[in-house]
Amino acid sequence: MNANGLATRSGPSRPADATADTSIIVRDAHLNNLKHVDVTLPRGKLVAVTGMSGSGKSSLAFGTIHGEAQRRYLESVAPFARRLIAGAVDPKVGNIDGLPPTVALEQSRTSGGARSTVGTFSTLSNSVRLLYSRCGDYAEGVRERNGGRLDSDAFSPNTTVGMCPNCQGTGVVHRPTEETMIPDPSKSIEEGAIEAWPGAWAGKNFHDIVEALGFDMNTPWRDLPEKDRQWLLFTDERPVVDIYPVRGADQVQLSYKGTWKSVANYLTDTLAETESEPLRRRVLSFMEHNVCPVCDGRKLTPDALKVTYAGMPIDELNALPLEELREVLGTLYDTARSRAEEGNESNRDEAERLLLAQLVPTLKTSVDLGIGHLSLDRAASTLSAGELQRLRLASQLSSGLFGVAYVLDEPSAGLHPEERNAVADLMRRFIDAGNSVLLVEHDMNLVRGADWVIDVGPVAGEGGGQILYSGTVDGLIEWGKDPDCPSATARRLAAQPPELNDSPRTPSGTLSIKDINARSIHGLDLSLGLGTFTAVAGVSGSGKSTLVSTALGTALRDITVATKGSAAAKEAAEEDPGAGDEPADAPGAQRESDQVSIGEVTGAEEIDRFIHITQKPIGRTSRSTLATYTGLFDKVRKLFAQTDEARARKWNVTRFSYNMKPGRCPTCNGAGALEVELVFLPGSYTQCPDCKGKRYNDETLEVTWNGYTIADILELTVDEAIDAFADEPGVLHACEALQAVGLGYLRLGQGAPELSGGEAQRIKLATELQRARQTRRSHTLYVFDEPTTGLHPHDVGLLVRELNRLVDTGNTVIAVEHDMTVVAQADRVIEMGPGAGARGGEIVADDTPAGLAAHAQTPTGRVLAALR
Repeated sequence: MNANGLATRSGPSRPADATADTSIIVRDAHLNNLKHVDVTLPRGKLVAVTGMSGSGKSSLAFGTIHGEAQRRYLESVAPFARRLIAGAVDPKVGNIDGLPPTVALEQSRTSGGARSTVGTFSTLSNSVRLLYSRCGDYAEGVRERNGGRLDSDAFSPNTTVGMCPNCQGTGVVHRPTEETMIPDPSKSIEEGAIEAWPGAWAGKNFHDIVEALGFDMNTPWRDLPEKDRQWLLFTDERPVVDIYPVRGADQVQLSYKGTWKSVANYLTDTLAETESEPLRRRVLSFMEHNVCPVCDGRKLTPDALKVTYAGMPIDELNALPLEELREVLGTLYDTARSRAEEGNESNRDEAERLLLAQLVPTLKTSVDLGIGHLSLDRAASTLSAGELQRLRLASQLSSGLFGVAYVLDEPSAGLHPEERNAVADLMRRFIDAGNSVLLVEHDMNLVRGADWVIDVGPVAGEGGGQILYSGTVDGLIEWGKDPDCPSATARRLAAQPPELNDSPRTPSGTLSIKDINARSIHGLDLSLGLGTFTAVAGVSGSGKSTLVSTALGTALRDITVATKGSAAAKEAAEEDPGAGDEPADAPGAQRESDQVSIGEVTGAEEIDRFIHITQKPIGRTSRSTLATYTGLFDKVRKLFAQTDEARARKWNVTRFSYNMKPGRCPTCNGAGALEVELVFLPGSYTQCPDCKGKRYNDETLEVTWNGYTIADILELTVDEAIDAFADEPGVLHACEALQAVGLGYLRLGQGAPELSGGEAQRIKLATELQRARQTRRSHTLYVFDEPTTGLHPHDVGLLVRELNRLVDTGNTVIAVEHDMTVVAQADRVIEMGPGAGARGGEIVADDTPAGLAAHAQTPTGRVLAALR
């Protein structure tokens, strides 16, 4: 028993002869929900940190161990330099002995700026550009025009010397035209013909200026004089006029001077100046996009494109899949090494050998990790969090670090089970190089391969944060056989594999899509059973997401995808922060291989709603919370507004919104925290000194409902809220839906930035589960893209139960998935393959899980067969 009365097993709790020379010894860790825990883990070993989602394992591995290592490093940095380094979080730990330097590789959607690519993100492009500079074959006249070899920057579209001057290295030129700025010329200016104008006050300002200048506001745009249309859209004149805006009776009546700017100038100026990605995308939607006529979409200067290596200009080499690039450069590397061994090596040959020695191992590791289908010029914003992390892993292997502790966050994410062996091999290579590895992981096969396991639990949130087990894997498995074992990880390791479904549901209909062409998919026909649960499996990069998210979404785009208040409606209203800069239909924004076309679609008439639930964040700031996104906070605010005290003060629901002036704290404007900017130290956030993080002013908090203030409600977890709102069905049902998908540990006021992609997806699922209760008569097709990402096997079970509930009520569920416990329970498995990238794009198997395992001729079939 521990201090909280919980049965735990130490088996042994610390490595034999543990000292600071051989172990990392953590004392009194109390970050987030950690309960002042002590734990010892061996150095130079593979240590798995496990536990249910939200149990505190990331708080221990990343927040405490890596956080303390980061804090110690920052103490050694001069104060004036610290401001250039991201601020460290207080690890809240008593002491850690034997702590080596750490390198953390977390699951993150951060992938650099709009121009970031696989090459720049992994730094492989640096070596490639040097290869072209030092070892490239220069066309006649190039050296003479540039006074010798081109510098490596000349081969980058992101530098002034390398980018095409006409398109600034984007390969696309943007030009506003009358057709793009005025989509519907039948409207008058008063009716909103100039859709390119900005919203809110700025758009009204332009409207009022046009009216003050005497232009006809009510005639359809196409009937206005050509001269007037051209002036409004393209003039460079900047007249200033007096504006007398119409305001409400309770508002101050003030005039101002308004300065005119033509619509085209507004768009081009905004495009050049804005740092807002959503605004940039909006502006681009009102422009015409054409391949740059100077560089023909190749982004670089003419001289840079006349230099070749391996017979290719750099843009052609960057477009090769990493797998093919490895073969090309690997052959050249073998030749370069042979020359060196023979002693027949020039200065150019030596430079080539050294540069290839940096490139080839990283490319090989990338292919081994299942990202060989990517190319160096692939936009980093289009990569999944798992692909980004594997790029980091591949790059780290060639870093040559010794004596550090790598802290990895689910490196198996996005990988097919057969590909995960490469992750295990990579971690062993880190250890063989003299390092330690801390692995935060939910994949039980990777956990079985660890040298040591630390299990955190027993549940998520406030009920977790305790060290249930610290010891060998065998000891944890043995403990899991105990019926009273509180460890979900131990029970899962000791459990029998899931049964393979061989009795699928009978489809209620069929959705058929002919002649699908998208990326690596060419001329594919797809047939989906409606009213069933279909899993789409296959190795990473085989075309699963392209088939389900892109092609299926295109086929069903005319179906109403969202109803007001639904998760899909909220997601559709959000700009995708991970999307690329260019509109999808912009030449140069998509490669030819990215264009999507489909043939005949039948059966779509049987589908009433199409819902694609992704892992996109539910918001960008802490103002977007679990309570606000799900809509339950609207019902909570109504309860407070209906109290006797609120009615006596004549307060309505607006008073109880932390985003509105009447009720929010005036110091932090309802954020609950203030940003602190220090001269020599990194900026950070601190709790608001006036509201103490409660978001509201004192007067608003004088009103209570059942003894709770509105701020108290936001501090409740979902589990606690179920008890608090037991007699309020509107709020209760929302909380029960969240609890059903394993999110009972989240606080109602938890901000969007604090939520993982997997949590965001489950919040959207819970929101849709509420709607499913209200729309039982409609047929909804739900699409999920790896919904088990970040989930412990226990939580996966809860998720699958809810997906089956959706199907049992007459809906269709299609899930792209790598978790075989999910695939095993599906009615049907469609496997894409046979390989990744250009070697994929085909349906290599279409059967029940049991049928697929019986043949065992595909990667998924072999893994399922091993479960039997």
